[in-house]
Amino acid sequence: MAKILVVTSGKGGVGKTTTSAAIGTGLALRGHKTVIVDFDVGLRNLDLIMGCERRVVYDFVNVVNGEATLSQALIKDKRLENLFVLAASQTRDKDALTLEGVEKVLKELSETFEYVVCDSPAGIEKGAHLAMYFADEAIIVTNPEVSSVRDSDRMLGLLASKSQRAEKGEEPVKEHLLLTRYNPERVTRGEMLGVEDVEEILAIRLIGVIPESQAVLKASNQGVPVILDDQSDAGQAYSDAVDRLLGKEVVHRFIDVQKKGLLQRLFGGRE
Repeated sequence: MAKILVVTSGKGGVGKTTTSAAIGTGLALRGHKTVIVDFDVGLRNLDLIMGCERRVVYDFVNVVNGEATLSQALIKDKRLENLFVLAASQTRDKDALTLEGVEKVLKELSETFEYVVCDSPAGIEKGAHLAMYFADEAIIVTNPEVSSVRDSDRMLGLLASKSQRAEKGEEPVKEHLLLTRYNPERVTRGEMLGVEDVEEILAIRLIGVIPESQAVLKASNQGVPVILDDQSDAGQAYSDAVDRLLGKEVVHRFIDVQKKGLLQRLFGGRE
């Protein structure tokens, strides 16, 4: 049986789809057969970040409605043998997904894949609830700002009360915290919450701190998951997060202010 992993947050624009693409790709890189499912009906972006937007013929809603089979709708990644994408519909209403339909598709995916990564829409509406309902584990993506952390706390409450595991009285969804767009220099200036502040508020295990990086935007524009850019700090940080997700002990990087060398101080060079 597959492990169903939801990537969620209360707030939009925190990097959920970037994270879903990076985590899914990272799991596939480590030999796990993985599918990333876009739950954001009407606003799909996962296919763009994965670089497969021109190959979408059938989508998640088509499969739920019986208009296509999973094998017709699944898009195989061109870079990795064991990575697949199930795109969201761009033209349907957000109510096109149903609990029964989602359950049927996830059960079928679970027979073939080791990991099903659910890329959740923002907020607490139906799509987000469906994305988290069947989850075994959850990655809560948050920015180091008060409103984002507060919204993430709300999502933790929903995971604890509205998931299938909660309703059945089973072991709770395993929760992980991923902090994105982190800038240590802004933290020292008091413009941003620090890692410890966020950990203290949310009180869940931190699996990654992704630094603010131009590499993320560049990778998204190129249709390449940023984790494949192993020269970038963001790519390395996502790789570390995948290792921690799989149970490895990895020291956190990119959370302290980097001391600049003499040449960088003189010429304003970047790290």
